[in-house]
Amino acid sequence: MLNIEHSYIDGRFVPTAGDEIVEIVNPASEAVIGRARLANREDVRRAIDAAARAQPTFARTSKSERIGMLERLQAAMLSHADALRESSILEYGGPFSRSQWVSTYAAECLGQAARTLEHYAFERPAGADGISTLRMEPVGVAGLFAPWNAAAGTMASKLAGALAAGCATVVKPSELSPWQAQVMAQAVDDAGLPRGVVNIVTGRGADAGAELSSHPAVAKLSFTGSTPTGKLIAQAGIDGLKRVSLALTGKSASLLLDDARLGVAVPLAVAAAFTNSGQACVAGTRLLVPRHRMAEVVARVQAAVAALRVGDPGDPATAVGPMVGRAHFERVQSYIHRGIQQGATLVVGGPGRPPGIERGWFVQPTVFADVRNDMTIAREEIFGPVLSILAVDDEDDAVSVANDSPYGLQAYVFSDDIAAARRIAARLQAGTVLINRVAPDLLAPFGGVKQSGLGREFGVMGMEAFLEPKTITVG
Repeated sequence: MLNIEHSYIDGRFVPTAGDEIVEIVNPASEAVIGRARLANREDVRRAIDAAARAQPTFARTSKSERIGMLERLQAAMLSHADALRESSILEYGGPFSRSQWVSTYAAECLGQAARTLEHYAFERPAGADGISTLRMEPVGVAGLFAPWNAAAGTMASKLAGALAAGCATVVKPSELSPWQAQVMAQAVDDAGLPRGVVNIVTGRGADAGAELSSHPAVAKLSFTGSTPTGKLIAQAGIDGLKRVSLALTGKSASLLLDDARLGVAVPLAVAAAFTNSGQACVAGTRLLVPRHRMAEVVARVQAAVAALRVGDPGDPATAVGPMVGRAHFERVQSYIHRGIQQGATLVVGGPGRPPGIERGWFVQPTVFADVRNDMTIAREEIFGPVLSILAVDDEDDAVSVANDSPYGLQAYVFSDDIAAARRIAARLQAGTVLINRVAPDLLAPFGGVKQSGLGREFGVMGMEAFLEPKTITVG
């Protein structure tokens, strides 16, 4: 039985002051596997004070010093890869393959940041006639908010940019991921970073998160999560004019173009839709298909989804694990019922647990056809294993339907004609468009447009999100 009683503050594990204790429940079995004490405002203030003390010295470190820190943290993450995978599987039901990928992706983010930093010029000419110099300087103490689904990967990607830029940090993971956060804290401790540069306090948004968002010593906020919560984070930072990056809700469209080979495109589209059991902001949950190919595509999707193994997330053969908890299970069920009530055709799956599974928060992988873009299941992020298939008349119609959404995080295009796919990608209102693939490029910017967020992570832009430009002009 896990018992998490400490936060990571000023380079040490210290007793958490908060008095709220939450149970860690394995969503696959509904068994209590641990308990964690949540951080409160006092814990967050202690963490911010530690980061503020560390910031002046850390801001003056050289590129080579910060590269060394990133590489040590990368090595520490790799040494904890098994523990990161296990905590993801048991704490929120992340399928083995996804959890395994995240456990190594976390380390890779740090390595990529080190390589980006190596070639980055923090001072360079600017303006006319060579009289001005641009200096990129650390913005200051950064508050980093990580969600429960693959917390390690999100924490690592944010830390990578902040540490490369020279910003001391306070990380607030979700109250639903105390175990994942604890493993990350142990990796940070093993890396031997300067005291106060990374602090980790797991707590609720209304308490710990509110303090981190509004504290005057915090200059930058980076949040990943839902759009409503992201708006609250941004509003809380207004008084201090904090710099804000938000990676928010997605309702990603997958466009299957007329020339796509279905034997290649359909498995990719299914993988995009059901990644992380659908509990992913980048899940491709709207599949747009040429109307004349609908029957064949639906048949192929039905067969592919019916074959997905649902069950023990620790089994490498499992494709879809449980939802994170009962409340989220019931939320996904409500969307499935609404899809049926609003007239969509149920292709596979449906309400309730999968046949033969009596315990755990498992949802049947569900596919709807004959979906209109004004239906609830096509408009709102379900965050579960539910795919909507929509018919489109041509490529112009596909682009119009894809863009007819308040969200624009990621999109997918499947086509044998790369030139045509690129033309379509240029017209899509999305921060990222993946063509004939589902894996991201960790050196390319990631983030959303419209209600899917502000700013970018990864690569140069991910680091520059934690930098402030200063112009020095000589008379």
